[in-house]
Amino acid sequence: MEKKLIINVGRQIGSGGRIIAKMLADEFDCKFYDREILNLAAKGSGFSEKFFEQNDEQKGFMKGHFHIHLPLLGDNDFYKRNFSQESLYQFQSDAIREVAKKNPRCVFVGRTADYVLRDNLYTINIFITASMHMRIANISERRGCSKEEARKFIENGESERAKYYNYYTAKTWGAADSYDLCINTSILGLEQTKDLIADFIRRKRSI
Repeated sequence: MEKKLIINVGRQIGSGGRIIAKMLADEFDCKFYDREILNLAAKGSGFSEKFFEQNDEQKGFMKGHFHIHLPLLGDNDFYKRNFSQESLYQFQSDAIREVAKKNPRCVFVGRTADYVLRDNLYTINIFITASMHMRIANISERRGCSKEEARKFIENGESERAKYYNYYTAKTWGAADSYDLCINTSILGLEQTKDLIADFIRRKRSI
């Protein structure tokens, strides 16, 4: 029987965490879920995927937006009556749990998957960091912006990401005691960092 394995990857913006998560999925023959979870949550909720994208890993987006027309896929009074940001989080969490239930080997990127699957015995929780210098360089190149603009993008994005994670998990985003392993990609680079994490996973899970 195929051994179960759930890898949850949290990451600083510009750290290469998503790339490493994809590498790990390939390494361990796991299905990879990042923004794909938003599509699954949308299908399960009746809301459009765009609405989940606008609210992705952000806490407080809805507070000033109750006047907008909700982009429902169907005319469902249940969702109109019960809609809230917590509802969006619940739909997304349900999608993560359903995927983990159906697939024995998965990699999830962000979206508090480590907390959502906290009772799953087969999880390994990783947090990817990098130096600010490296992250600024990566974001500046990726977005074609200045280093100052890249820094602001990182700081604003991580502020939202931390508020989201801390609110829904009652833990601290990026804190070592929230994860099994925290690792800095600035030291070894992406490929060797992936190899180190893979070795850690094999040792921990005897895969």
